[in-house]
Amino acid sequence: MAPYSLSTRATLNLSPHPRPISGMTQTHQLNTCSWPMGLDIQMQLQKLRKRVNRRDRKQGDLGFSKLLRSGSVRSQPVREAPKRRHWKEGEFPGVSEGSSVLGSPRTAIKNIKKKLDDKKDANAWANTVTEELHERMRKKQWEEALEVFDMLREQPFYQPREGTYIKLLILLGKSAQPEQAQRLFGLMNEEGLEPTSELYTALLAAYCRSRLIDQAFLILEKMKTLPLCQPDIYTYTNLIKACVEAFRFELVDRLLAEMSDRGITPNTVTLNVVLGGYGKAGMFDKMEELLSKMLESSSCNPDVWTMNIILGLFGNVGQVEEMERWYERFRSIGISPETRTLNILIGAYGKKKMYDKMTAVMEYMRKLSYPWTSSTYNNIIEAFADSGDAKHMELAFDQMRAEGMKPDTKTFCCLINGYSNAGLFHKVVTIIRLAEKLEIVPNTTFFNSVISACAKAEDLMEMERVYARMRDKKCAPNDETYMIMTGAFEREGMRDKVLDLNEERERMIGKDGFEVTELLDLEEV
Repeated sequence: MAPYSLSTRATLNLSPHPRPISGMTQTHQLNTCSWPMGLDIQMQLQKLRKRVNRRDRKQGDLGFSKLLRSGSVRSQPVREAPKRRHWKEGEFPGVSEGSSVLGSPRTAIKNIKKKLDDKKDANAWANTVTEELHERMRKKQWEEALEVFDMLREQPFYQPREGTYIKLLILLGKSAQPEQAQRLFGLMNEEGLEPTSELYTALLAAYCRSRLIDQAFLILEKMKTLPLCQPDIYTYTNLIKACVEAFRFELVDRLLAEMSDRGITPNTVTLNVVLGGYGKAGMFDKMEELLSKMLESSSCNPDVWTMNIILGLFGNVGQVEEMERWYERFRSIGISPETRTLNILIGAYGKKKMYDKMTAVMEYMRKLSYPWTSSTYNNIIEAFADSGDAKHMELAFDQMRAEGMKPDTKTFCCLINGYSNAGLFHKVVTIIRLAEKLEIVPNTTFFNSVISACAKAEDLMEMERVYARMRDKKCAPNDETYMIMTGAFEREGMRDKVLDLNEERERMIGKDGFEVTELLDLEEV
């Protein structure tokens, strides 16, 4: 709204009885009592204007305008201002019905800014210990979370809670820290908190995630001896998943039989885990047999997760025709796809460089209002990264950030692989710095991507520095890590380095590819 002008004020009606002019001496003030009552008001106004203008010209002011600004002439009641329209959000604020015509000492914009600043100052307090603990767990920073938890235990108001321990055990399990999970479980016992089936299951899951199956079975046997900590469907599902990932299907059959003996019926989630294991192991006959039983069952019917598992299995091995056949079959029994399903199709088509079908699925998602997720963009970025198409990879990444989606660890792994495949190693350094700026939590896959980029660039010194950094970050190397590094050293004829890595691999990884640790002492559990 434009500032209120002098010409607008000059149209106001004036009262015939003006007040003394502020700022004038007694001799210059107007004496309203000396005015003849029958004299025309217009003549008096003309004399008033001449007198004030003569004085103002001597003082260098603007004449009659100063009289109006000084407030010496009272105006009659202001006519009601016409209603102005309300401005849309984002536009300059207009005048509403309740606002003053003359305006306020502070404009609306300043008022809004002041309120926002006051609100920001009011919220500028430090996190409590409990809030900081939840924040560290949300960011999956297990070391910092344990440090904050030790601080929390020192507070006078602290009371051990089962939920806090379960969350910490799950965090440690996802961070591949079973030893820390065991230490935390012992600390819980020292504080007098009674163990439950949920707490034991969280501890067992921590070992299962690290594929320490023997230790997980020892925990299962310990649970059977405790009347209040009997294993349930969640306990068995975690253990079956670990056996499936290790291709120990004889143990899977044993666990399923044990569940039947204890009266625990496997649900769809449990059977989906077994189904995925059969597919990954190439046991397609058993997979179809189990799937047929699920179709005939009244309690474990296939769901959209079953559909995703089957499509993902065939998509990952490049059997696009088989994937499409199963997609139509699941649709025929009434299972509708979800965003994850369509992301699987995009990833499968991208790996086979079938960009026309990949684009068709993307347009289908837009048309039917399926939300694009980080996984959608990751699959698109990965498709271009595998082919070394840095230009389209960058366009997809820019669009991802423009839509407000935060890239995750997989996003940066794909970007690093894409730049290294394209030979743009200077951009690998840039993208690693961006990952640090965005506080992306590095994992084993992330470091493997960086090590692979160094190997392709034939920078073996930097590769060793990244490997040392990986160990400092408590990220355990896997078979892929040693395969990349030994391959790089062999190409350069560095046999001694290859031997050292093989010996280290034997110390760190067992024959089955699992990390070697000492057996769990169940007397302390």
